[in-house]
Amino acid sequence: MHIVDIIAKKRDGIELSQSEIDWLIKSYTSDAIPDYQMAAWLMAVFFRGMSDTETAALTMAMAASGDMVDLSQVPGVKVDKHSTGGVGDTTTLVLAPTVAAAGVPVAKMSGRGLGFTGGTIDKLEAIPGFKVALECNEFIANLQRHNMAITGQTASVAPADGKLYSLRDVTATVESIPLIASSIMSKKIASGADKIILDVKVGNGAFMKSREDAIKLAETMVRIGQLVDRETVAILTSMEQPLGMAIGNSLEIKEAIEILQGRGEPLLKEVCLTIGSYMLTLGGKAQNYEDGRRQFTALLDTRQALAKFGEFIEAQGGDSSILQDTTKLPQAQFIQEVYSGRSGYVAAIKAAQIGYAAMRLGAGREYKGQTIDLSAGIVMQCRVGQAVQKGQALAVIYTNDKSKITEVDFLIRQAILFADKPVPSPPLILGIVDKYGFHR
Repeated sequence: MHIVDIIAKKRDGIELSQSEIDWLIKSYTSDAIPDYQMAAWLMAVFFRGMSDTETAALTMAMAASGDMVDLSQVPGVKVDKHSTGGVGDTTTLVLAPTVAAAGVPVAKMSGRGLGFTGGTIDKLEAIPGFKVALECNEFIANLQRHNMAITGQTASVAPADGKLYSLRDVTATVESIPLIASSIMSKKIASGADKIILDVKVGNGAFMKSREDAIKLAETMVRIGQLVDRETVAILTSMEQPLGMAIGNSLEIKEAIEILQGRGEPLLKEVCLTIGSYMLTLGGKAQNYEDGRRQFTALLDTRQALAKFGEFIEAQGGDSSILQDTTKLPQAQFIQEVYSGRSGYVAAIKAAQIGYAAMRLGAGREYKGQTIDLSAGIVMQCRVGQAVQKGQALAVIYTNDKSKITEVDFLIRQAILFADKPVPSPPLILGIVDKYGFHR
């Protein structure tokens, strides 16, 4: 095979065979194809797209480019969950222990955050002593004993995806639905799960800004799952305002603990209930969505999910006493409230700008590899639709760098828009995509 022929076929809109895609990915991963030729192919895909069969072949080729985790020795249906990223998205920290407490094994390889989207691994590192890097045998052993294991994504899992993503990032080919879908699904498939739940974020604080594009991405990933025998369900959730009230690593751990205690932020809890109900259904523990919702709620109310979270923390070397005393989490030196300059109704909260403000405090990364401040962040004090009085707190800033407070105060004020008349709360769950297609 010749790379020029494959580029030309895709340029002309001709479907590539599985063998051609396999050869392409293997050759590029082994450095037999230079970046400039792979960039030409990526641009051809960007403009010409890929069929479902091609996208599934690309997904499996990238998954097979490195280690494929074998979870067959773990009994039960293994379920994994992936979010496309957002602001205040703390769902994994609630979902994993609750679903595991129901008896469904949750095997998750997670990444670090970049930009305003927080990474689960960064959040877990806020727990004193917590080990985020597990060897494969440790990962499987923890899954067998506790029904739950979370580890950092290693370079040996789907290395072709990491190499391709770096090239897409510098060639303006990131926003291609087949390339996004295959990137996400290749890592999920390589991680060994039997069933996959996708939380596709939509709106200002999400990668997918429009509902139409989000549905298209969700449908593509669900079809990939069908073609490679991994049942997949995608849930579209709004990111028009931060999902949780907390944005920042130790702050989000604290918020997750509150929900696991049966309290916590209603919007974040509702998204967890929705996703968790589908996870229990796919995992074979619930007969249907309604049954899953009842079970999930009971696991929170009885604090079985909280106990499982503590068990999980101890299994990975962390200090589970944080569940009783959250002051053992990293604490910021400076705390400052942001006050409203007017009375009115909150008409909109620009989630992306709130996330950027948290990043400026050190809670997120402006470039790959940057050290983050695990104690820094923002806790919101308002929601869209809420009535606010002049002088009322809109948010609370947590930082160890006092010089950033003025800048972040301004960013938060600019991100919160007001109206003189009542404003309805935006819808939270925008739809579901499963093997039957999109439905509300």
